[in-house]
Parts: sequence; structure tokens; C-alpha cells
Amino acid sequence: MLSGDINTSWAPSSWREKPVTQDVAYEDKEKVEQVLDKLVHLPPLVCPREIQTLREQLKDVALGKAFLLQGGDCAESFDYCSQQPIESKLKILLQMSLVLTWGARIPVVRIARMAGQYAKPRSKPTEMHEGVEIASFRGDNINGFNPSDRKPDPERLVSAYFHSAATMNYVRSILNSGFADLHRPTEWDIQYINSTAIREEYQTIINRLTDALNYMQIIGADQPQTPSTLNSVDLFMSHEGLMLPFEEALTRYLPDPVNGGKKWYNTSSHFLWIGDRTRQLNGAHVEYFSGIENPIGIKVGPSMDNEELVRLLNIVNAKKEIGKVTLISRYSATKIDQYLPGHIKAVQESGHVVVWACDPMHGNTEQSSSGVKTRDFTNIIQEISKSIRIHKENGSQLNGIHLELTGDHVTECVGGFMELDHADLSQNYQTFCDPRLNYEQSLDVAFLIAKYYEGARKGVPGI
Repeated sequence: MLSGDINTSWAPSSWREKPVTQDVAYEDKEKVEQVLDKLVHLPPLVCPREIQTLREQLKDVALGKAFLLQGGDCAESFDYCSQQPIESKLKILLQMSLVLTWGARIPVVRIARMAGQYAKPRSKPTEMHEGVEIASFRGDNINGFNPSDRKPDPERLVSAYFHSAATMNYVRSILNSGFADLHRPTEWDIQYINSTAIREEYQTIINRLTDALNYMQIIGADQPQTPSTLNSVDLFMSHEGLMLPFEEALTRYLPDPVNGGKKWYNTSSHFLWIGDRTRQLNGAHVEYFSGIENPIGIKVGPSMDNEELVRLLNIVNAKKEIGKVTLISRYSATKIDQYLPGHIKAVQESGHVVVWACDPMHGNTEQSSSGVKTRDFTNIIQEISKSIRIHKENGSQLNGIHLELTGDHVTECVGGFMELDHADLSQNYQTFCDPRLNYEQSLDVAFLIAKYYEGARKGVPGI
């Protein structure tokens, strides 16, 4: 279906009639069917009410009434399903959103790349290891990182479900227990932050916020014992919808919380996105995404031409619902001027109202002198800065950012206020896929964007 008509022939399994990119070849087909049958009978991980809430919030983002912060690991490990890694990621997302809200003076919608981001597309199905060609690591829900464990195992899909469930359960538990309480922002601090400048700026925001909250309590406008947006926050989960058999098994026909009519919801996560390698117009992933009620993302890079982008939007959002689609642009700091203006104009002329989010990570990956992948913080900030400027020049608005980050003190990206260089990468290089911003570099990004919006309010240009 390439027109703007609604696809009435869609079913959760209709993707199987289309070409599948990044498919996984399992040896034991009978075992695969047993695993999928088990997943079909397991309970949903998220519910339609949560999905609808996110859709409403993303509509506000698309209309410029809120800002999207989406971030987390490039690829989750099952080992990350543990108290410390979960809390660290939540802390950095909450701190970044606090900084952004304070600077931009609009609500921040938080989506974590978490509780399901276990699969990664790869440019090649195999790689060389010690002179031997082996299968590429595809993520913990497909095969193992250890070179001796590269055979795809369908049982890992069940393991992915339960690791996602455990992660979501703990996140819901601590958010409902005051973890995100704005009355106690100083408790979010991670002790190993090194930059005096960041500490002082963050503390200034905390002091001003605390003063404001104290004043609200004095005049009776805020009662901490009463549940409100000051006591907790919404946090939604997301992952790339790469493994279509898994996504199909978790797709359920459930009542719409607004009108009661039944619709198809992907209950593995609140938000899923189509990667740059799997967005073929006649492909399986686009077919699957065209039928689910969840808000969805589409990675948009230099290989996407303007007409193709509009045709893709017409397929996955035939009714042109505002904020249903988030376009996650990933060009690189050197190519964004060449491609983003045309994409903006094409979307404007199409009548679609989307969320424009900048992914400054993927296009700026480079090889370090030590032989590992890294990203330069200067290029990351430059792409964000150019994205803001280009949108403004074209009568549009950047609505959010999409970052690969961690709350841990890793050394995977160079630059930032920490001034990490290539020689520092070996200190704590942990990622088994793409390099992530560490805690301090993530706050750097939040402060620079917040300063831009604060300056814009005061008539001061630029980041």
C-alpha cells in the first residue's frame, strides 16, 4: 500500500508476506514456533492507557508545547537488568529533563531506550575473529557477545521478555516510591561528577527550584503528600522494532481507552522505531508498523530522498494523526545542511505534523586511533546546533533529541567538559556495540540546549 488510504487488510502477521531485512536464520524452526507460542500467551508488558498517554504527550511535542528527551543504551545487555544500571539511567534522564525544563520552560516528555533494546541491526552478517569468520553479534535476544556463542537461539526471545518485564517492574516501583520527587532533587546526584562548572550550574538550578517549591508550599499551592507531577513523572519505554516475530507475538487486540473500540497495540513497549536499514517502502518492517496504534519513530538519514519520506509517512500514518510519527534525523554534522532542509520542506508540503528529533550520535561515529569506535562531542553538539538553526530557517522547530547514553562513568566518546581524548578511551570503554555519552557528557548536552532556549527567551541567539 503506497497511497494515503488506510490499510484495511493489515494483520499482525501480514509483514510475513513482505521482504524481511535483517532477518535471523534459526536452525531449529520447530523451537522457534514453540517460543513464539509461549510469548503469545504471556501477559502484555504495557497497556493501551499508557500508550494513549504517550500519544497525547507526543502530540503536544509535535505542536511545540513540549520537548522530547529520548535516551539510553545503544544495545541493552541482559546484565543491565540490575538495580544500579537501571537507577543510573533513570537518574541521568531525570536530571537532564530537569535542566531542559528549567531552561526551555516547557514540559519534557521522557522516553528511555530501555526494557527491550536488546537487538541491533548489523551492516554485515559475519565478522572476522582471530582469522576465523563468525556470525556477527546481533544483540542479547539473538546471540551472545562471546565469539563462542554466536549461534542464534530462539530461547533468548523469552529471556528478553522477562528481562524487559523485570526492568519495567522496577522502574514503575521506584517512580511510584518518590525516586523522581522534585522536592528531593539533591538526592539524584551521582558522586563521581568531576566538572566544577557543571556542579555549580546544576546546583544553581537546584537552589532556584528548591526556593520555588518552598514558596509554593508556604502559600499552600503545593502539598508534597498529595500525588502530583512534582512527586513523580511519566517515563515511557522504547526500542527498535527489529525482531518482527517477537513484536507480532506481543501485538494484542485490545480496547481503546478513549472510545472502547478494539485496536491492535504492540504491548512490548510504549514506543517503537524503524531503523535506517529496515525502512524499505515495500518491506516487512514498514508493513508491520503501519497497523499498530503505538506512536512510532523512523530513523531518517542521508539515504532517504524527499519523495520516499513522504510516501513512507503516508503508509505508516495514513490518517495524518499529529505526533503519531517521530522522525529521528541522523545525518552527521557535515551532511545535515545538505539533507535536512529538503526533508523539512517535503514533510511540510505533505500535510503531516511530526515530531522532529535529532539523533546526533549515529552519523558521527568514527574510528579512534586505538581501533575502537568513538564519537566526538564537538560533532554531536554541532549537529544539534545546526538542526536547531535549520529548522528555524525553514519555518519549523526541533522538537527533541535522541541520544545513546548511560548514567555510568564510561569513557567511550571524546570531548565534553571532561575533555576526554582518544588516549582516555581505554580507561572504561564498556560498550559492546556503539559508543555512548557518559553521565557528565549527557548533562553537558542538556545544559547547552537549555542555555539555547533560555537565551532565545531573552533574545540571545545561538548555542
